[in-house]
Amino acid sequence: MDATVDTVIRNASLVDGQRGVDVAIMAGRITAVGPALPLRGAAEIDAGGDLLSAPFVDAHFHMDATLSYGLPRVNGSGTLLEGIALWAELKPQLTQQALIERALQYCDWAVARGLLAIRSHVDVCDDRLLAVEALLEVRRQVAPYLDLQLVAFPQDGLLRSPTALANLQRALAMGVDVVGGIPHFERTMADGADSVRILCELAAERGLMVDMHCDESDDPLSRHIETLAYETQRLGLQGRVAGSHLTSMHSMDNYYVSKLLPLIREAGVAAIANPLINITLQGRHDSYPKRRGMTRVPEMLAAGIEVAFGHDCVLDPWYSLGSGDMLEVAHMGLHVAQMTGQQAMHACYQAVTSNPARILGLSDYGVAPGCHADLVLLDAPDPVTAIRLRAARRMVMRRGKVIASAPRAVSQLHLEGRPAEADFRLRR
Repeated sequence: MDATVDTVIRNASLVDGQRGVDVAIMAGRITAVGPALPLRGAAEIDAGGDLLSAPFVDAHFHMDATLSYGLPRVNGSGTLLEGIALWAELKPQLTQQALIERALQYCDWAVARGLLAIRSHVDVCDDRLLAVEALLEVRRQVAPYLDLQLVAFPQDGLLRSPTALANLQRALAMGVDVVGGIPHFERTMADGADSVRILCELAAERGLMVDMHCDESDDPLSRHIETLAYETQRLGLQGRVAGSHLTSMHSMDNYYVSKLLPLIREAGVAAIANPLINITLQGRHDSYPKRRGMTRVPEMLAAGIEVAFGHDCVLDPWYSLGSGDMLEVAHMGLHVAQMTGQQAMHACYQAVTSNPARILGLSDYGVAPGCHADLVLLDAPDPVTAIRLRAARRMVMRRGKVIASAPRAVSQLHLEGRPAEADFRLRR
């Protein structure tokens, strides 16, 4: 053991089931992974058999609205439409500094949760582009410890809002990364299809990715995902396009979906579901049976479509809960999609880690030699237990440097004849 590296993490479990694994880190990158590595670390960390994972990734979020709960008032009904109206009331009152402060606070929460990459949509329908300027500054400030990818999002509709297209183009010129859209919010289905075409052509012209709020509706005839898949193929955008929400698919008939899924797969369009938000905002016009809105995740995975989960909202006009915990998102997705088989539960973990990492185009992501030493050590032995417990993040590492830590989740017991503590793991 003569060779020395910066850090060696000993006796870790990995997402793929390997146990007793050591991970060596040098100059911010993983240099070796294997059992009992014959290396010394200037720092040695004992994982104690716990799960060492690449960091969590949120493929769909709205950071310009986060932590604005109660401003200027609370969403009393908890509905999508009241949330949209509330955001319209709040926008004129926004200040750049307040936006920056709220976003930075949320990024602190994200780091503490091991969430080190976020794709955030930013509303471009305010002619001031105040939120765009604010989040570009946040992106600059958090770059050392968090990847923030921004989507130019015409929240009031590209064609419905008179200045939306010009504002979106201005936002892209300022450095926003991805082209967004919301075709189902246009005034007609034809306008929605036109907006998809216009936005995809813009992305193709500029060499950018696309991520559209698509068919966030209970209307089974809201079928803009079909147009998005078509335009992706027509313009050669395969692998660069995502459809977010896709909740109308929950209400579509099976025959049409049997046609739609191959179209999405052939176009290389990814799907981003938002379990916490979709199941609370959708189905509000139903009595019983009541639709819960989340798109057809198991069927998409079976069809070979890349699927990720997003948090979408935290303490904002649309959602009064949340804390930046992607394990909570995976936990809800697992339940509402009835993904309780062993492979399915592991797929839910991948939907908040490796799948969104690919959708965002993150480079050198993973636990393998050559990857960035961006790692999370969880208070759990495996991904399923991590989801079940929403496990504490014992350690969060960015480029080989520990940037957050937390104690194990253990409760002290004072019961005669029983153990002194409970850690909520299954003991046999």
